[in-house]
Amino acid sequence: MKSLSQFTLFITLAYATAFINTPPSANPTFPRRFSRFMVKEDFSLASPPSLESKAGKADSAFAKRFGHLAGKPIKTVSQSMKIFSDSCGGPINALYRNYLTDLVATTHLSVVDARFVMDPIWALGFTTVTDVLLKNYPEKDFAARMVESLAKSVDLNYDTVVADASKASTWATGKTAEDVAAALRGEGDSDIAVLANKAKGDEFWLYTRFFGIGLIKIMELTNTEVSDDVMMKWVKDDLGKSPQKAQADLDQWNGLNSKLSMMETLMKEIEIREKKKLADRLEDRANAAIRKAEREKKVEEALKVEE
Repeated sequence: MKSLSQFTLFITLAYATAFINTPPSANPTFPRRFSRFMVKEDFSLASPPSLESKAGKADSAFAKRFGHLAGKPIKTVSQSMKIFSDSCGGPINALYRNYLTDLVATTHLSVVDARFVMDPIWALGFTTVTDVLLKNYPEKDFAARMVESLAKSVDLNYDTVVADASKASTWATGKTAEDVAAALRGEGDSDIAVLANKAKGDEFWLYTRFFGIGLIKIMELTNTEVSDDVMMKWVKDDLGKSPQKAQADLDQWNGLNSKLSMMETLMKEIEIREKKKLADRLEDRANAAIRKAEREKKVEEALKVEE
């Protein structure tokens, strides 16, 4: 009985001490197995380290080359779009409006990049896109004005773009796929070889969509199969650059051509329908004129009889 009372007292004291707030020890001790994980840190720094950075002042090759451009104003897409619209001076056909809006935006984003350099292949891509996109535009004069306005909106001289594009197309005419590959490897002294050598020596060389489409046009001019394999070889193996964007642009270009073909069919149907409506209106006017003439003749004959 005595043992049972002692056991009950022990349990009671154990529960009671569990709820007593014991002040922490000034020198806490830890088991040896935990001591190796304890790290002393000094948080008594006079001031935190500065996280401030200055644009264009980083210690990198990119900053050393382009750092002087930091803080300079850059034209916005909306500004380029306004220049384009004002220069066109009229409404764009609804079927083409979205294409032209996208074209202005993508061209702007390429040209305002500090790494952008216009070359003959890029210029050939520019003229190829605008020629294909607007070849069936109803108003030819307005289509030509839109192309010039596109160049103006991104601060390019359209005549210079056309001249550079002509260099690439003239050179490519009569060449073979291997001739192009050799030029892209930097062999020879052609304009294509010159730009290829510059690209190879520039770690920050900028690929843009017009460059890829310029290569597609060169495939056509050299009677080379327009394929993903050729694009990969020319860009990766010969030029020494990543081919992913060029391959993606090839797929998009094929898709755009399909859409433009459908739009061309639609435009022809609209043109035929409008011509038919015009013919019907002219026929109605002619019939009305004939009926009017017949009525006038009858009136004139009736007047003669009365006389």
